[in-house]
Amino acid sequence: MTFAAILSASRASNDAAGSLRASLHFAGQTLVEYQARQATRAGADRIMILVSVITPALSQAVDRLSADGIAVALIRDMVSMVRDAPRHADTLLVADGAIVGQAYFEAMAKNEGNALLVADDSRASAPFERIDAGQRWAGLARISPDLLFNTLDMIGEWDLSLTLVRAAVQAGARRVTVPQDDLMEGRVALVEAQDQADLAAQAVLSHGPRGLRVRGAAEQYLLVPAARLAAPALMRMQVPALQVRIAAMALGAIALVPIELSWTGAGLCLLLLSLLLAETADRLDEMALRPLPMGWIAFVAPAFAVAGIALSGQGTVSSYLALLLAIIQMADRWRKVGTVRPWMIFTPASALILLLAAALTGSLALMAEVAMACAIVSAGAMILLRRD
Repeated sequence: MTFAAILSASRASNDAAGSLRASLHFAGQTLVEYQARQATRAGADRIMILVSVITPALSQAVDRLSADGIAVALIRDMVSMVRDAPRHADTLLVADGAIVGQAYFEAMAKNEGNALLVADDSRASAPFERIDAGQRWAGLARISPDLLFNTLDMIGEWDLSLTLVRAAVQAGARRVTVPQDDLMEGRVALVEAQDQADLAAQAVLSHGPRGLRVRGAAEQYLLVPAARLAAPALMRMQVPALQVRIAAMALGAIALVPIELSWTGAGLCLLLLSLLLAETADRLDEMALRPLPMGWIAFVAPAFAVAGIALSGQGTVSSYLALLLAIIQMADRWRKVGTVRPWMIFTPASALILLLAAALTGSLALMAEVAMACAIVSAGAMILLRRD
């Protein structure tokens, strides 16, 4: 059963005057935007952001979420909340400034009914709101429709989030306890300033999504591990994934020049680096919980790679190899590779590694034929092992 999510975005941060906790930078976006993507990934079908004032940062966050197909609305008063809140589905409540690992969102989404994410009272949990003598609310709660609307009927001028949490406690809500290790290491935190958000980002993103899709041989064993090393540093420097992707496209175009000038090895190296940048951009999108691009923008860097492969040879074998690699690349991106193992997917990056080694040893023509055979076997495996 689907549910909605209420994100609190009203409390001021400890940074510049007038700035909000919800607008703190986190994973290449605002914190409230990241929370919305977490809730959506856990199964929420609509997002309500509870605000006291609509700032440009919040408006831009809503625009970006809407562009990705996420149903989101800004709520300024209880009348709007009563109108927009679902009457036949639970609501996931997220505290203002709360950073909680995706695993806890998934855990709260599994079971219906009132539930609270809590932490035992300790020095590490001190920033969170106390709910009884031994525990504090850890920033996430699942609220049933009855409890939500009964609270809205009597809310008055009280804080909605805290009132809902206290009502859930009185109703005997199920409790999910956060281990102290997650609190100590920052995977569950309540942030009030940008420096705190940066520290929490390092902890949360280091245990972030690993990408469950099957990848090609070179990507799986070479490019993806390298991208996982580079992406966190770029994320901390607030480098957008789109800029990295554009750099990959530009480098791919530049790489064709040395290949045309018969500096084949240098050109193939640049093409491989271009594909690494494209993979890093994918990793940045995964860390930010954004959907990976599946349109033309995702194929520009690989297109330059296959063009470089076609230009690197003298006969028709290189041209046919490039065409077959383009088909395999599309199948890999669109997840149409069947049940084959990563080492069986011969992508342009895999071919570049073989051709680069051949260029250094002077056996480029022979290696192009070997790569052609590998591509044919790879395409055949994807067809034969495909599940209808």
